[in-house]
Order: sequence, then C-alpha cells, then structure tokens
Amino acid sequence: MPVRTKRKKSRKKVRYREVKLKLSKSQQQSLINYCIARRTTPTKLIKKMIRPFLSKYSKEVPEELYVTANQLDLFGQEHQQK
Repeated sequence: MPVRTKRKKSRKKVRYREVKLKLSKSQQQSLINYCIARRTTPTKLIKKMIRPFLSKYSKEVPEELYVTANQLDLFGQEHQQK
C-alpha cells in the first residue's frame, strides 16, 4: 500500500483595510528626512509607531480610556460646593 501524505491546511486569507491621512509639505519632508536618517520607509515607520494601539486594544478598550460626556465638567464639583 502506498503511503499517504498529509495535505497542508490552507491559511486563512488576511483582509487588509486602507487608511488614508493627509500631511502638510513640511510634515511630509520631516517624515522623509527621518526615514532617510533611520534607513526605513514611511509605511514601516508609521506601522511601528501605531503597533501598540493595534495590538493592545484588539479585543476591548479599558474603561478608563473612554471619553466621558462631561469631560469639561472637571471643576463642576468645586463650584457646587460653594
């Protein structure tokens, strides 16, 4: 009887989303200069900088990071006590 070889499982296809942002000329030049100095590309630099946000909060965001509705009401308690 011939020996059967196992087939490799096919990998799940990764879906990418496109994100666009606009930079001023000076911001673009700063980005290019930094990338040249660090010998990297703008895409790699941006991905590296946002990686903590992409990995930490993939499941859920901690409650203390949510913005409250009355964020400007920091001194409201102080005025009510008077």
